[in-house]
Amino acid sequence: MKYILDTSAYSELLRGHKKVAAIVTKSNEILIPHVVIAELKYGFRLGTKQFENERLLNRFVASKKVRIILPDNATADYFVDIAVYARKKRIQLSSHDIWIAAFTQQYDASLVTFDNDFTHLNHEGLRIALL
Repeated sequence: MKYILDTSAYSELLRGHKKVAAIVTKSNEILIPHVVIAELKYGFRLGTKQFENERLLNRFVASKKVRIILPDNATADYFVDIAVYARKKRIQLSSHDIWIAAFTQQYDASLVTFDNDFTHLNHEGLRIALL
């Protein structure tokens, strides 16, 4: 099974969260959207352990089962569908969260997150593993 980790899930993985570690261990493929990489690096730069955190991230993404994913035209279509749905339902989501949800649908993956913002997004076909 494929999983997408958002920023909160990756952060919890580094903190030793057992459920996230089990998901990473049992999965066939872990996908990391480009926006998650950007959010993580932003946090690293603001923190006191920038180089250590970047080293750990680089080691993680070098794993054979981890892949960084970039948007394409199909991703943009998913993004628009989810953004319009959220707006009509008056669901507040950041554009980064919409991108992450779009990738989750595009890659037919399950999103691993601790972000409660996703609980309001009952978009058809979107699988969320809220921990």
